[in-house]
Amino acid sequence: MQNSLVLNDRPLSPLEIKLSTEMVKIETWFRKQWGDYQVPFSTSVDIRNAGYKMSVIDTNLFPAGFNNLHAAQIPLAHLAVQHYWQRHMPKCEKIVLIPENHSRNTYYFRSLLVLSTILTKAGFDVRVASIDPAVIAEKTIDVEGMGSFTLYPLERNNNSVHIGDFKPCAVVLNNDLSEGVPDILRDLSQAIYPPLALGWASRLKSEHFLHYQNVCYSFSELLSLDPWQLNPFFRQCGDINFMEREGEACLVEHVASLLSAIQKKYDEYAIKEPPFVIVKADAGTYGMGIMTIQSVDEIYALNRKARTRMAVGKGRKAITSVLIQEGVYSHEVNPTNQAIAEPVVYMLGQCVVGGFYRLHEGRANNENLNSPGMYFEPIPFSGSCNNPIPNDMPSRRLYAYSVLARIALLASAYEMRSVS
Repeated sequence: MQNSLVLNDRPLSPLEIKLSTEMVKIETWFRKQWGDYQVPFSTSVDIRNAGYKMSVIDTNLFPAGFNNLHAAQIPLAHLAVQHYWQRHMPKCEKIVLIPENHSRNTYYFRSLLVLSTILTKAGFDVRVASIDPAVIAEKTIDVEGMGSFTLYPLERNNNSVHIGDFKPCAVVLNNDLSEGVPDILRDLSQAIYPPLALGWASRLKSEHFLHYQNVCYSFSELLSLDPWQLNPFFRQCGDINFMEREGEACLVEHVASLLSAIQKKYDEYAIKEPPFVIVKADAGTYGMGIMTIQSVDEIYALNRKARTRMAVGKGRKAITSVLIQEGVYSHEVNPTNQAIAEPVVYMLGQCVVGGFYRLHEGRANNENLNSPGMYFEPIPFSGSCNNPIPNDMPSRRLYAYSVLARIALLASAYEMRSVS
């Protein structure tokens, strides 16, 4: 399957050329890192490519969207799962997969079915079990055009969880714990991947991007790069209440400081576009609690509707802390409809297993694309995850994306070590 977004005629940037020509040095560096750190089981990474700068803007440790992966990549996913568990729990045979507490989200069910099938075809006995108190009996979930799976209520006995007489050796979370850690998962004797402390009940994006920044510094030194080309500047504000306008002074101060710092880099690189920042909830996913800001005047001018959108995130959880992140323009465009695109790269363990483009026809190249109206196009990563083909532009661009994704993965490994 050819992907027009990968095969467009936009030439490779000097940064993409640098990353793809230094493959051996990069892969050697990564190999040494993996020997020292355990990485999360599943990770997805959102990337923005402006040409002069290419950066990770979000890292998710509980990804949905597995159904959007290119079909050719699924066998690679099976091997990646086997490699991960052979390294970390070689005797594990039974796994419980914990999904989000959705009851009617058919798109999420498609992803969950793909993920559970990947685990099963990797050789594991898998059950999907809910921690939602509303799920009190097993039920069959039909996924149109794909098949079905059984959703079980999770049970607990002493310090272990089970489903009837099915006793797993490991628990895999595909629930981001935005609503907190339930008692049924606390203090288990069974291993949980990733650790509970990396759920959104306690994890902060600002902490992740501090680790990401440190990895970028080390990686950039290896290749004699300016770290800014890979790393978005950021600040953080706590004690925020958008409805009461509490914390507004902190927001204004950091937005002004960040815009000034970005402009200095734009001047250095002769970039004519105006700088902007993204203000987003410091915890949580689903594209909620996000806005684009180009001037501090926009903060003062926020109307009630805009403040309401920023007041709560997933599960109606109040947003009390925000990440103010350097905005990165996206120069990836679908030539057929001019939809703005950004790559999303998926990893199982340390292996890139595919990805897709998130696209939006109704958004500008400085706006959040994770919003209603978005659509997805699979990216076939075969042959370019860690082996860019000389003189092949798509392969070299995709390799650059795989490098950025693994930098974020290593930052997540730093996070895991810090909470272990």
